[in-house]
Amino acid sequence: MILNAFFAALGQLPDPRFRRVLLLGVALTLALLIAVSAGFVWLLSGLVGDQTTLPFIGDVRWLNDLVGWGSAFLLAILSVFLMVPVASAITSMFLDTVAQAVEDEHYPHLPKASAVPIGDAIRDTVNFLGVLIGANLLALILYLIFAPAAPLIFWGLNGFLLGREYFMLAAMRRVGRTEAKDLRSRHMATIWTAGVLMAIPLSVPLLNLVIPILGAATFTHLFHLTQLKERRG
Repeated sequence: MILNAFFAALGQLPDPRFRRVLLLGVALTLALLIAVSAGFVWLLSGLVGDQTTLPFIGDVRWLNDLVGWGSAFLLAILSVFLMVPVASAITSMFLDTVAQAVEDEHYPHLPKASAVPIGDAIRDTVNFLGVLIGANLLALILYLIFAPAAPLIFWGLNGFLLGREYFMLAAMRRVGRTEAKDLRSRHMATIWTAGVLMAIPLSVPLLNLVIPILGAATFTHLFHLTQLKERRG
């Protein structure tokens, strides 16, 4: 079922609506990371000031530059690490466009889906972004403690979070939030497995920018396949 969903999604990648969501997601992700980085550097530079007095050294004027460049370097590293969860979360805000493209192509007999209100979509995206970033930052500790298992931890954690959220977003369009949660609970093992398969290529630069789109399409198929499986008993 997972492979059927994946290859069906893969075959639709050239769809213009997929490309539009990809470009929007990457642009918004870069804009957000740049804005946060600039704001953080500005805040630290403001706290340090142009001149600082250090014990045993006296007045120094270079500390501001050191803090600015140091924080910029740190944020650049973190941005590379956070690019994947941020792009995945922001792409989820446009999942309705991807899901509709999938249904137009593969499920044309379905009635028009209920669009998720923009307020709910933004709220869900912000919540999902917070969970993704928070979980991945906390996982840094596990990566350091269990360094050889770091890839497995990354794939397992992000596979769970991405699968859970993307399936939920795809299902809510058709059955509402309550039934989507029930359906997710009944098929959690399949959803987690699909999420891990989505998370693995997230480790590959450039390819990881396409994965959120492919994942959104895959979980749209997966939702319809799980419904079909339940109807058949």
